Amino acid sequence: MKTTKKYGRKADLALGMWVKLARAANTMSTLTIRDIATYGLTEAQFGVIEALGHLGPMKVGELCAKNLSSGGNMTVVVDNLERDGLVERIRSVNDRRAYIVQLTAKGKTLFHDTFVKHAKFVTDLVYSALSDEEISNLSELLKKLGLSLKDRLKKTENTLREDN
Repeated sequence: MKTTKKYGRKADLALGMWVKLARAANTMSTLTIRDIATYGLTEAQFGVIEALGHLGPMKVGELCAKNLSSGGNMTVVVDNLERDGLVERIRSVNDRRAYIVQLTAKGKTLFHDTFVKHAKFVTDLVYSALSDEEISNLSELLKKLGLSLKDRLKKTENTLREDN
């Protein structure tokens, strides 16, 4: 039984899409976080292991950008991974103030052992509901929406800077 107030055809479509997208993302996130926890990692730790495993060594700031995390939080995540022997910090040869974070042998093993399993888990989740064509279409639509919203955000931020 629908209990939503009507705001017009376009608004109803947009709001309904947003609610469905948010609910699907929240459920997908909950399920994938549970899977990640079976490897003894937090979502943030898995994100670092995954980024370093696929992209190689990088600065903490680069990890923050890849994982959409703050510098303070990322420092704690890297500290904990380093404590567990999964990553190590190496002083940058180009910038003595900076450190490069890289996987240790133990971290590489963990990445190779867990990522394939996690990828299969995510694949099974998505394919339990969608076909190849639906996945492709949804991916393209989400990319289009995301890029458009990112552009709008940049314009808004530029306007705010100009006003100050």
